[in-house]
Amino acid sequence: MSEERNEARRRIHAATGELNYHLECFGDQLAKTSGYKDVDGMEAIWLYLIRTYHWTPAYVKGMNPEDIRLVLSNEMEGFTNAPPTKDRQVTKRP
Repeated sequence: MSEERNEARRRIHAATGELNYHLECFGDQLAKTSGYKDVDGMEAIWLYLIRTYHWTPAYVKGMNPEDIRLVLSNEMEGFTNAPPTKDRQVTKRP
């Protein structure tokens, strides 16, 4: 049972990591389309949320990634990451 539980945990954490990576890549695109200079990734997302919803920086930075994905669900619709490069290919465990 312990091995099964640990494998389930590993899959959950791997999926969470991929979701967070996807969110940060969306931030890169958001920075480009919004014309943000010297800002990308999560900083671009935070800036967008501050400007769009007039939330404070402390509030935005305190949000967890799940809530940010929920708030940005309309904006993220149809967004896809670029295919992984050779140095970012994920190797699957047997």
